[in-house]
Amino acid sequence: MIKSEVNINHIKQTGVIINKKKGSPRKILGKITLHLTLIFTSILMIIPFLWMISSSLKSTNEMYSFPPTWIPKQILWENYLYMFQSAPWGLYFFNTTKITVLVVIGQLILCSMAAYAFARLKFPGRNLIFLILLGTMMIPYHVTMIPTFKIMKELNWLNTHYSLIIPPLFNAFGIFLLRQFFMTIPNELEEAAKIDGCSYPRIFLHVILPISTPALTTLAIFTFMSQWNDFLAPLIYINDDNLKTLTLGLATFQGTYTTQWNYLMAGSFIVLLPVLVVYAFAQRYFIEGIVMSGLKE
Repeated sequence: MIKSEVNINHIKQTGVIINKKKGSPRKILGKITLHLTLIFTSILMIIPFLWMISSSLKSTNEMYSFPPTWIPKQILWENYLYMFQSAPWGLYFFNTTKITVLVVIGQLILCSMAAYAFARLKFPGRNLIFLILLGTMMIPYHVTMIPTFKIMKELNWLNTHYSLIIPPLFNAFGIFLLRQFFMTIPNELEEAAKIDGCSYPRIFLHVILPISTPALTTLAIFTFMSQWNDFLAPLIYINDDNLKTLTLGLATFQGTYTTQWNYLMAGSFIVLLPVLVVYAFAQRYFIEGIVMSGLKE
């Protein structure tokens, strides 16, 4: 009898614990509502992407058919072949890759050094300078577009890749992102390095950077996406067809009176594919960097 009563009490207690872990019906309903909202939003966001893929495989007549069809009656892979044959896409891809890689490397170097200075070094006016730097993030690009154009003209950098590589190297957002991450690194690591005789450059290279992979990867992804998809800057500074980027070359397929949307969608998917691949391989570091840098707040 005593053992049975103990077992019953134990079952009741574990049942209470299980019920507590399950949560109240209001919390469960809230989670269900949240997940349904996220699923619905995800579907809304992925529909244009699926429509782009579907349109890239259609014929010109099927593009304008009504009602529209999601699955093409005849899948035309030739649309992608036509895109490569109608324009020097290999050259556009090389130009875009060169500009993007140089800007990503340059931003990682310059922004990380500036962020380390603002996060760890103490010098007069540090906070004021950092606030002024953050203030530049509030200035729209269109406000600085004309002054930057005049500077590029004085330097004879118009219609060159210098105008697309040098200005983006100095990025206030990148400095802010890395500074927030550097401030989360324990001071004990830096103090231990100082005791061992390390100078600030050695601390930066051998202590700070090796443990900052998530933040650096996050900045690299942001910069890669921004530069790879940039259209306005190449449109302003580049005139020579041999210097055009992918986005600028893609714009040539949009005519004044008619647009071949099936070819344009095929080209858009080609331009978008490298961004998807980079994000797919680096999303773990991307999410980790966002969380640890404090941008989630």
